[in-house]
Order: sequence, then structure tokens, then C-alpha cells
Amino acid sequence: MNTLTAISINPKFKLVFAFVFAISFLSFGQLKNKPDLEEGFMDMGFGIFVHWSLDSQLGSVISHSLVGASDDYVNRYFNELPKTFYPNKFDADEWARLFKIAGAEYVVFTAKHHNGFCMWDTKTTDFNIMNTPYGKDITGELVKALRKQGLKVGIYFSPEDFSFIHKQGHLISRKGKMTQITANKELFEYDKIQVKELIANYGPIDVMFFDAFQAKPMAQFVHKIDPNIVVTRGEMSTPEQTIPGGALPGPWETCMTMGTQWQYKPTNETYKSGTELIEKLIEIRAKGGNFLLNIGPKPNGEIPIEQEERLREVALWMYVNNEGVKNVRTVPTIIKDGDMWFTMAKDENTAYVFITRQKDWFKGFRRNFLLKNMRATKKTKVSVLGQNDLVVEYWPENTPTTRYIQHDELLEVSVSRAHRLYNDKVWPNPVVVKITNVEFVKK
Repeated sequence: MNTLTAISINPKFKLVFAFVFAISFLSFGQLKNKPDLEEGFMDMGFGIFVHWSLDSQLGSVISHSLVGASDDYVNRYFNELPKTFYPNKFDADEWARLFKIAGAEYVVFTAKHHNGFCMWDTKTTDFNIMNTPYGKDITGELVKALRKQGLKVGIYFSPEDFSFIHKQGHLISRKGKMTQITANKELFEYDKIQVKELIANYGPIDVMFFDAFQAKPMAQFVHKIDPNIVVTRGEMSTPEQTIPGGALPGPWETCMTMGTQWQYKPTNETYKSGTELIEKLIEIRAKGGNFLLNIGPKPNGEIPIEQEERLREVALWMYVNNEGVKNVRTVPTIIKDGDMWFTMAKDENTAYVFITRQKDWFKGFRRNFLLKNMRATKKTKVSVLGQNDLVVEYWPENTPTTRYIQHDELLEVSVSRAHRLYNDKVWPNPVVVKITNVEFVKK
């Protein structure tokens, strides 16, 4: 008697066999992001998230104010707010230019948040941007502007649609069973039509972010209709407002606000400094992730000055140091030592050392740093990103060449911050040292 015959006549084995077969079928049936597209995603490193909807007029949390709201509030939200949404100062080209100069490689835009309001010209519902005094396709305008700047196009889409479930007669709640596409078939079919519409009208879409407790079905749907889209949330780890404690394998993405709220918050807001945002970008890249930094435009379409200022501070730093941020991976030995973070070039034996938290480092002055996780070779060269190491302005006798000494156990790097970036000659943000042809040492 062969094994299969034995299993077939034993009810216990039959159940086990059926269970294993089902699991195997499910695992083989799961579609995933293409590996080469995930590699490209990991190369990008830095993106801009945009949270914007019609309730930016109120300065409230985006969408969530509908949960627990009175019937009167809900009625006015769905029927009155569209009548006053008029972002007449929205300039897609201005946004795209700012995102480009900030060093972003991709932009993820909230085409539809949980409230169900569509920021594109959709045929699926009247609750959309075309039925406002503005009456123009914001998503279409932004997608066109992003492509003009060579930026990758990302779409945020919430499968949980408060407008739709409200019309069905269900209580508005993120935890409600009928909010989830796994329990609400009619909602799932509606979402699929909208996603298909977005892909057809604005493709090729590069990235999709599905914000739902049950996002896998939407990810699988997208993989089936367009396998060239990278699905982030719904397919990979996307922590909000936090950075993992250590390096994570494969692609992942931290999304984070500049202040405390995703959408525009006109009052009672507290912003992170530009330096904080730059240091978070460094930490995330050292741990192998992408940083999706959020902005929340004003209801008239302008980017708040506080947010623009921080983006421009990031822009200056990225203009100097983007080589250490893009096309890099985690260092196999150590990602941090004291106030220094490390990345390495994807395809070369090159390390980048991010020297953070250096107070009052005046232009032209030299500081030395000890590295315990690297060893120089005969071909090693060191330099500071963004500067030529030849001259300090107005200080001709100062030779700012970056130098190194290999000690028995430590690599000592001597760095002069020679590049004049601010008028007061004190640049408060991290300096990045590039070390080529280096060996990584485990301690």
C-alpha cells in the first residue's frame, strides 16, 4: 500500500492533507511586488506624502471627525463642505518643483481618504472634487506636474469609505465590520472600480498605498491588473510616526508628519525642526527603510510656510548629501556608533558616515572622528560630500583636505567643514563623509 492510499483511508490524515494543501495553494496563489521593483523602491529612499481633503477647511483631523459625530455634523460634512472647498491657489507645478528640489524621488497623494471624498474626476460618486466650486481634477493636475519633474507617482487610497457605508446605512466606524472590504462585498466591488479608474486614467502609477485594516485584497487586486505597481501598505511594513529599533530586511517605509497632524492644522500645532527631520531621514536610511515625509496643504491649495521652510532646509541638505541617501543599503556590521550613522553604496565598496549633533561647527574648523567598524585599504579615499576639499572661503591658508589614519583597531578620520552653506558660517545639520574601498569590520 503506498503512502497516498494510506492517507486517503485515514480520516485524520485526510484532514491534515487537506489543510496542508489549502495552505500551499494560498501561499502559491499570493501575488507579490516584483523583486526588481522593490529594489528600485529601496533605492529611492525619500518621498513626500500629501494628506489633503475637503475637511482641511475645518483644520480637523482628516476624515476621522466623522466617527462618533452627530447626524447633523455628518449631514453637513457630506452635503455642505463640498460647496465651500475652493483651492484656487493650488499650483501643481509649484508643488512638484518644491518636492523635486527637496530631493524626493516619489510622491504619494491622498486620492481618497476614509471619508470617501475623491480628489479626482470619478464617475463612481458625486462626492468628488469636480462637484466643488473649484471643479478641476486635482489628481490629474498633480500627476502631470510630478511626471514633468521626473518624480514617481504614488496614490494613497482608503478602501474604508465612510460616505459609502453611510449610504448603506451602516454606522461610521473604522472598527466596524462593514467598513472592511473583507465583510462588505459591495464596498469591495466599488473600491475595485475606483482603483481601476485611477490606474486607467492616471497610469502608469508607480506606487500604491492602501490604508485599511484589511488591505491585502486590494493589494492582490492591483497585482493582478497591473503588476508593475509597487504596493507599500498592504504588502510591506509601513510604520506611522515611528522608526523601527533596528535594521529590517527587505523594503519598508516610515511615514511621518512634520507636526502632530497629517492634514493641515492651522492652530495648536508643534513642528519638528528641519534638523530633526534630516536626522530621522538618516536613521531610516541607515536601517534600510524609506522616509515618506508628510505635508498637509491649506484648503486654498498652498503649502503652509512652516512646512515649506522645513522642506527647503531638507532640500539644501539633500542637495549636498543625496549620494549618501539614494541607492544605498544598510552596513552589514554596524548602523550607528555614538552620533554617527552609516550607509553603504548599493553596488560599490563605499561607506557614508553621517556625523550628527555637532554643535557650533564653524566653517573651516577641523574635527576628528574614530570609526571602529571600518578598516582602510591601500585604495581607500576619504572626502566630504558636497565640497572639493581645496579651499575655505576668505581663509586661503587653510587647507581643508579630508584625511585618515588607520590605527591598529580604529580608523581615524579628520574632517574640515569647509563648505559655506549659511551666511553665519555655522551649518547645524549633519556632515557626510564618503569612504571608498573600505573594509567593514565586525567587533
